[in-house]
Amino acid sequence: MEVFSSLSGEFEQVLFAHEPECGLRAIIAVYTTAPGPAIGGTRIYPFPSEDAAFRDALRLAKAMAYKAAAAGLEAGGGKAVLIADPRRDKTPELLRAYGRAVDRLGGAYITTADAGSTVVDLDIVAETTRFVTGTSRGSGDPSPVTAHGIWHGMRAVAEEAFGEPSLSGRHVVQQGTGKVGSALARLLAAEGVRLTLADVDRAAVEALAKELGAEVVPPEEALSIPCDLLAPCALGPVVTAATIGGFKCRAIAGAANNQLERPEHARALADAGILYAPDFVINAGGLINVEDELHGYDRARALARAEGIPGTLREVFRRARDDGVTPSEAADRMAGERIAEAERRRRAAR
Repeated sequence: MEVFSSLSGEFEQVLFAHEPECGLRAIIAVYTTAPGPAIGGTRIYPFPSEDAAFRDALRLAKAMAYKAAAAGLEAGGGKAVLIADPRRDKTPELLRAYGRAVDRLGGAYITTADAGSTVVDLDIVAETTRFVTGTSRGSGDPSPVTAHGIWHGMRAVAEEAFGEPSLSGRHVVQQGTGKVGSALARLLAAEGVRLTLADVDRAAVEALAKELGAEVVPPEEALSIPCDLLAPCALGPVVTAATIGGFKCRAIAGAANNQLERPEHARALADAGILYAPDFVINAGGLINVEDELHGYDRARALARAEGIPGTLREVFRRARDDGVTPSEAADRMAGERIAEAERRRRAAR
């Protein structure tokens, strides 16, 4: 594992935490705290190797920093990964040990939920650190606010792709119907969207489809079905060298993080006439929700702030047109500029 060369001078710090007695093997990556404390989720996953976990922590921490910057939050970005199977290895002792690791960073990193962790888990983490958001005593599950922001963001995507913001009558293929995906599907169905759903949990997706009057397809078929809008809501990436030639949609916009396997795939999508809503822009509702806790949580305020996502997307699309770049490049530039400005202000204040 080439640790320091992997950081490329971008990351402020990385903490490796290990408590063999309870099985804790955690990596906490802090990308930047210039705009504010680094907020990011706790991903508990049985990574195939420590190298894979390390790379994922860095990739996700940077994405969280860009997500916060694009959303205009006074927060930096970080991420924690725990090398463990959440179905088998997750114990109160492990979570308390992880809380102690978070606490050692002294507030530079504030954790919340991600894949493999829940509100109940965060309540246990909070027993050993106060640097945690999204507990049952705080803002709770951010999934509804994430879905709310994506739903509104899809309207900006429809406006850009089809000339008008309504989703009614459009065909949306949604890959993934977990907590965020199921909430999003219900919002889309209520607006009159024709829904096709896919998920690895066949029983769950069939029950949701029956409730909403949606069609169900196998996950491996979802990406190539002709539709107006493809909504990736499972674990990314979905835009890869293997899939990019098979898309039959006009736009891609969904909840999944890191949907592009490689940055150059954004240009391939544009060349194919497919509008891509940068994932860290459209799915920022969950981060907006937990960041609101730092100001005294107000759910109505968090929902209203998530409704600002369409405005951010419109700005991204405008920049992309004006600069002759992809929306992904435009979003990266915008977020990078905001982080750089925060760094300049921090240096000036020293």
